[in-house]
Amino acid sequence: MPESTAFVATLVGFGRELRDAGLPIGSGDLLTYCAAVATLEPSDLVDVYWAGRTTLAHRRDHLPVYDEVFRRYFLGEPAPPDQARPFRPQTRVESAAVLQVPETETGKDRQEEVREAMLGMVASEAAVLKGKDFAACTPEELEVLRRIMRTVRLNPPRRRSRRTVKDARGRLPDLRRTAREAMRTHGEPAELYWRRRKLRQRRLVLILDVSGSMADYSRHLLQFAHSTRRAGRRVEVFCFGTRLTRITRELDLRRPDEALDRAAAAVVDWDGGTRIGESLDAFVREHGRRGLCRGGIVVICSDGLDRGDPALLESTMERLHRLSHAVVWLNPHRGEASDWRPTTLGMMAAAPHVDAVLSAHDLASLERFTALLPRLR
Repeated sequence: MPESTAFVATLVGFGRELRDAGLPIGSGDLLTYCAAVATLEPSDLVDVYWAGRTTLAHRRDHLPVYDEVFRRYFLGEPAPPDQARPFRPQTRVESAAVLQVPETETGKDRQEEVREAMLGMVASEAAVLKGKDFAACTPEELEVLRRIMRTVRLNPPRRRSRRTVKDARGRLPDLRRTAREAMRTHGEPAELYWRRRKLRQRRLVLILDVSGSMADYSRHLLQFAHSTRRAGRRVEVFCFGTRLTRITRELDLRRPDEALDRAAAAVVDWDGGTRIGESLDAFVREHGRRGLCRGGIVVICSDGLDRGDPALLESTMERLHRLSHAVVWLNPHRGEASDWRPTTLGMMAAAPHVDAVLSAHDLASLERFTALLPRLR
């Protein structure tokens, strides 16, 4: 973030516009907003938008007003009166055409400086980037994708637990409550009460291949795992190359870069060889049999290029499939073809024991996986 008072005045002016629109914005909120933007060091309006939405919009009904004022103040695009549209990043050319710097700035040079600071990487076309292969993206595009990936949220399927809760439409009789209420009527039951099984999210286990053949995708899949771990506590993450490493605790850090660096330091065989069968066998023996994946969803992210014994991989996948509720294999080389067939020896050995084989070469494929996850049965 530029350290000029002009940029701070722009943010303060935005807060005043929100206050005039009816939002309860105080001086403390503005200080928090400026501190959040300073921490992000934004290079585009997307960062400015989310920093303000997090610190200035305190209730759900504030969001339409916030979006309308943001478009009017920063983009010069008033929202239609009948409905409030959420903020959508525009291309650099479109943003440059509509962005209006507030009149509080003095001098054309200062206006150009503030405009360039706000535009930066303004909204590379997100729809195009989501469908672009990770291996073909530039460093700037990868940074935008990582920023979008932080917003990904998973919704694993649920299962019925042994615990029960009160439910008038349940199918399990609540004998304790029925007997307790009957004592008030001298032993004559006046009403029959019911309970139902409590729903609990299934555990999600991510096993990521970080060998040399996955170098173009491993860090992005690790970023995806970090976002998943932050979204739900019943998530376990492992990495493997020639050996298995558990990195669940390393990914508990809030900052993605620090968490990824800490995880990379814990994995000693990063960008090394590939022993899928031996690594999965270690997972089943050390963690799977102890109940870590029992009834859960196991997601293996690998290209299937195994240098180990295919018989070991096949037998391990069979045991893993019996222990788990479902096994999903994310292969970056799968592509989008509907008639895809496994071509590597490792994938041919594992395919009969996998419930679904999906692609993981771009952000769009990862989003399709998140959409499929709640429907896994």
